Amino acid sequence: MHCPFCRHADSRVIDSRTSDDGSSIRRRRQCPACQRRFTTIETASLSVAKRSGVTEPFSRDKVVAGVRKACQGRPVSSDDLALLAQKVEETLRASGRPEVEANEVGLAILGPLRELDEVAYLRFASVYQSFESLEDFESAIVSLRAEREARDDGESSADDGGSSDRDGATSGATAAGRDAAR
Repeated sequence: MHCPFCRHADSRVIDSRTSDDGSSIRRRRQCPACQRRFTTIETASLSVAKRSGVTEPFSRDKVVAGVRKACQGRPVSSDDLALLAQKVEETLRASGRPEVEANEVGLAILGPLRELDEVAYLRFASVYQSFESLEDFESAIVSLRAEREARDDGESSADDGGSSDRDGATSGATAAGRDAAR
């Protein structure tokens, strides 16, 4: 690290601290030549390798822009999109690799988007996963419904302790009736 004052090629680290979100390190340095102190902020880079072979830095703004199109007309706020982009970045950084494929970015978007808004998820997935027929949409919808039922059944069995009626039938029958009504 060059000293910003005298351009000396070396410096000594005096203090290091991690940022609140853990994404960067703030280092306090001192130049051995001029004895002046300065601060550096170090971040781990995350690059995205596109299909064309071009590599570019990961951008939360690009994630938000892509997802915003799928969320158009849906009750999703800018804060929700910013949080989604943060989750995507955290997921990609957790892989521990400095470079990820563009395909992996899309896959990392699908999970948080599914939790945020199911319709926006279907819109994004239809483009990202190249849905070609109604059957592709139907299978995605069936999958969403199955996940919702499992989540709802898990919540209802936790709420009522999985109680059953006098015939011994569990509360899963009401979920089946709810599905038939849809």
